[in-house]
Amino acid sequence: MNDQSKVTADHLRRDAYLYVRQSSLYQVANNTESSRRQYDLRGRAVALGWPDDRVIVIDVDQGQSGATAADREGFQRLVADVSLGKAGIVLGLECSRLARNNADWHRLLELCSLSGTLICDEDGLYDPGSINDRLLLGLKGTISEAELHFIRARLQGGLLAKAARGELRVRLPVGLVYDQLENVTLDPDASVRAAIEHLHSTFDQTGSAHAVVKQFAADGLRVPARHAPGGPHAGELYWKPLRQDYVLFVLHNPRYAGAYFYGRRKQLSDINGHTRTIHKPRDQWTVLIKDAHPGYITFEQYERNLATLAANAAARGEERHAGPAREGPALLQGLVVCGKCGKRMTVGYHKRCNGQPLPDYHCQREGIATGTPPCQTIHGAGVDAAVATLVLKQLTPLAIETALAVSTELTQRAADADRIRQMGVKRAEDAADAARRRYLAVDPTNRLVADQLEADWNNKLYELADARDEYERATQAGNTPLTNEQQAKVRALAANLPALWANPATPIRERKRLIRLLVTDVTIINTPEQITAHVRLSGGQQHTLQVPRPLRAWEAHTTPPTTIALIDELLDRHPFDEAVSILNQRALTGGWGKPFTVTSLTQLCRIRGIRSHHDRLRAQGMLTLDEIAQQLGVSEQTVKIWQRRGQITGRRIDGRRAHLYHPGQTRPPDRRRRSKPPTSNPAAITRHHRPGTGPEGITTTTTPGGAV
Repeated sequence: MNDQSKVTADHLRRDAYLYVRQSSLYQVANNTESSRRQYDLRGRAVALGWPDDRVIVIDVDQGQSGATAADREGFQRLVADVSLGKAGIVLGLECSRLARNNADWHRLLELCSLSGTLICDEDGLYDPGSINDRLLLGLKGTISEAELHFIRARLQGGLLAKAARGELRVRLPVGLVYDQLENVTLDPDASVRAAIEHLHSTFDQTGSAHAVVKQFAADGLRVPARHAPGGPHAGELYWKPLRQDYVLFVLHNPRYAGAYFYGRRKQLSDINGHTRTIHKPRDQWTVLIKDAHPGYITFEQYERNLATLAANAAARGEERHAGPAREGPALLQGLVVCGKCGKRMTVGYHKRCNGQPLPDYHCQREGIATGTPPCQTIHGAGVDAAVATLVLKQLTPLAIETALAVSTELTQRAADADRIRQMGVKRAEDAADAARRRYLAVDPTNRLVADQLEADWNNKLYELADARDEYERATQAGNTPLTNEQQAKVRALAANLPALWANPATPIRERKRLIRLLVTDVTIINTPEQITAHVRLSGGQQHTLQVPRPLRAWEAHTTPPTTIALIDELLDRHPFDEAVSILNQRALTGGWGKPFTVTSLTQLCRIRGIRSHHDRLRAQGMLTLDEIAQQLGVSEQTVKIWQRRGQITGRRIDGRRAHLYHPGQTRPPDRRRRSKPPTSNPAAITRHHRPGTGPEGITTTTTPGGAV
């Protein structure tokens, strides 16, 4: 059957679609003959009977690969129009122009067969509804897909062979450069090397990427970076503030450990044609050559850094160990193991009346998974204190070595930071001097060039001034190497390790890091009587600590039994006000730690059922003021007068001087004196207002003349 006989009136009633595609922009720009051949297929459609204005050219996919239909807008439009029955024929230079993927190619063939659409290439005209033509088109699609594989294999083969020898040139991270012989070496810029070395040393000291960022920000340090290969500043060095992603990139890159690697990442495609990049395990890397070139750290240190980062990850589940030392007061954060189920315990905090957060250790992972109560919850303040005492005891013999190490480390860190800042100033001076020389070398009459060079010179001078100001601020802030006096203070403080530990200026993170240097883990079992903590040290030694069970809230706010017994004893002989004075003199407090008052002591005695001094005296038969007055047949005021004179006895029962009186007392004799007639000398009579001498307070005195 010839080509013309395959074209029917139904085909001509619909439009002809010419699909034009080149795989890359380089081919579009340079392989112009291929593009011309594809556009010439319009004449083939006209020869088959389609008017020129009914030939639709789809060429929006120029520079797109045919390996997938994703992101190919033109091919997606072509498939949609074929499925809607708008296309009578689809033209392409070859089937590889339409698709190099069998899934996309056979999908197009199926749609063309269902809608009665013809397919035409440079070799001939095909009807997908015919088994012979469809067999031939399927074979062409398979060959096209295999051809793409062969092309990629030829291109990748040379790269892999060169990479296996470690000779494939790849983009190096900042801090590493190629020399004239194409060998990888450290950056010749001393400031770049110092910044990268300081980053690694800071991480080795802090053990946290975030802590490295905070340390650089506190010291006012910047890190080097290079512009992308393309653009006006291609490959130029510049400096920027440190970010956490920069730290993670440096720590995860094996090139800084002197290792050559290739094939660390892999691209995966989903069912929608979208690709994503994943990191392969190290044993699946294509090439890994250790000690291939100079590095900033050893490969062993690189592996330790990765292990530290993995331990610091906040979402590692069962694989997570101690985690990074954080700011919370839980000293054993990440080190506590449940003694019942063997799982890691998490940290929580609660506050008491003083507002100070106190740690709690929870074993709740299984409870969360199964909806059951936590395995155990332990108040951690007592355990933390016991483990800290053990650590200080173990570290005491090494106090002097610790002091020297701390002093040396602080001095080295301050010196490194100061040296990096000085290099920044020197770099800004060199840049300003170079800009000045360029400006002085230009012809003054060429104002277009001279103005730009002058502006560049001014910018470099501003940068130099900023660098000097930053260095001065850091110097004034004390971010400089330690003086001899400061080193002596550090040695003296570190030699007394308990004082260093208790010093409020010592950050809790540093206490935790010190604990982790010695303690591997702490297994805790909580019983009603006490808390048992099995401490495993890094050297393999084990210690078992018995910590008293922390008091519950009502127990902590309960007055001690010894104080209750003393109160009961005091109330035998003293009223409430005198008992309060005695208790406060002895610095005894109630359950809330506050001094006693008459009101609080009265309430405590009422709650505890302790009889007051008044009740005890009444139980002994002592009489009230009203009862003793009736017994003696006098007024209450007379009883008070007699009691003040000492003529009757009683006991004080409160702070208002109320008394109880002993029973069985008799009426005292009348002590009133007989009144004397007045004398002729009025001065002989004087009035003395002395309390307790009588109802009227009048007494007589002897005159100088002897009259009474």
